[in-house]
Amino acid sequence: MNATPQFNRHNSVPFAPALPGIERRTLCFGERMLMTEFRLKGGSVLPAHAHPHEQTGYLVSGRLRLRIGAEERELTPGDSWSIPGGVEHQATILEDAIALEVFAPVREDYLPARAG
Repeated sequence: MNATPQFNRHNSVPFAPALPGIERRTLCFGERMLMTEFRLKGGSVLPAHAHPHEQTGYLVSGRLRLRIGAEERELTPGDSWSIPGGVEHQATILEDAIALEVFAPVREDYLPARAG
């Protein structure tokens, strides 16, 4: 994994498609956590799913409806959330949005491709 300090320029990592209307890019990661930026198109849906990673997020811009377990909230810029590992969650993107999320432990599927 990555045991050394890491700096990344905001434009050094390209976005990659995740789902229709949803793009992501891993901004940086360490041994135990990883930070990702999501670009979300209004009208898109992140289907219900769960994973073992704990997840915290911050809505930078836009608006979305987020369901975590049985609770649902409409979120606006400046709102944040925390999703325990293994808990089902789903999002409906109400207008174009940008969100930052941190995952622990590191999501191996979100790590940048390694050269060679």
